[in-house]
Parts: sequence; C-alpha cells; structure tokens
Amino acid sequence: MNTSTISPKELYEKMQAGLGIVLIDVRTPGEYREMHASGARNIPLDTLEPVKLLEELGTKDATVYMICRSGGRAAQACERITAAGWTNVCNVLGGTLAWEMAGLPVDRNDKVTMSLERQVRIITGLLVLVGSLLGFFVHPYWIALPSIVGGGLVLAGLTNTCGMGVLLAAMPWNRLK
Repeated sequence: MNTSTISPKELYEKMQAGLGIVLIDVRTPGEYREMHASGARNIPLDTLEPVKLLEELGTKDATVYMICRSGGRAAQACERITAAGWTNVCNVLGGTLAWEMAGLPVDRNDKVTMSLERQVRIITGLLVLVGSLLGFFVHPYWIALPSIVGGGLVLAGLTNTCGMGVLLAAMPWNRLK
C-alpha cells in the first residue's frame, strides 16, 4: 500500500497534462460549497466508503488524491482508503488553503457558509463562556461544563479527531440539499 503526498502545484500540472485525476475533497458540503479546488468532487469524510468508490472507479489501482482544508482530514481519508486495500492514495499537502495560496484555480460560491472549524470554535467558546458564567453566578457545579469542553479539546488534539466537528458535520446546514 502506498500513501504519499503531493504539492498542489504538482497535482495541478498532472491535471493540466490531461491525466485522469480523481481528486476528492473530504470536507463537509458546506465547506466545499464555499470554496474548493477546481476539479475536486465532494465526498465528506464521514460518508467516504472505499467499496462505493471502488464501484464507481472500477479499480483500486487508480491514484486517488485526497484534499481537505489543510491536510488533516485528507490524511484520515487516506488511512481509511489504504486500510481497505487501495494501492495508490495521495494526500494533497496543505489542502485547499495551500491550493489557493499557490494561485491555482478554485471554484467559489457567493452564498458563503460557515466552515466547520469556525462552527466548532464558536460553539466551544460559547460553552466555555456560559459554563464559566453559570459557575460563577449560579452554582459552582456549572464549572464542570468548561472542564468537559477543555477535556474534549485535549482529546481532539491527541487523536486528531473532533467529536464536536463530527456532530456538526451531521447537521442539516452542513449537508447538501
């Protein structure tokens, strides 16, 4: 099994050469709608199924390129695909942010939706703020709320997965209609 990386410019050169590139953006549909690398198709990480992808492509030998916002979710997608026996899976280094910074073509949507990362930050901050205020003004037991959120952040950092992100990704506003 071969999981490798490629720079956005190298991948774009391959696309320009007319090679049959399969570029999969594993972000949520809302993030994908906001902006994505031209030529990428959206299969969110939580719905990525190697068997369905195999049925669609017809072979595990085709190189599949994974991209997300900055590379973390794409790396998880690569791991999932290689665990299913795929031989050529490649993570686009730096993700869509690096793709855009390299001046490569992106597709944008005028109807801007909030990124999943931003949603997580807002809700996390809100839970910490509310828990702290309730703990100070109502009852000290409320201090448990920011403590639990802090523990969740530590766990997310250690495992490179975010439970709140997974929950938010399943919300209707983060799904394609």
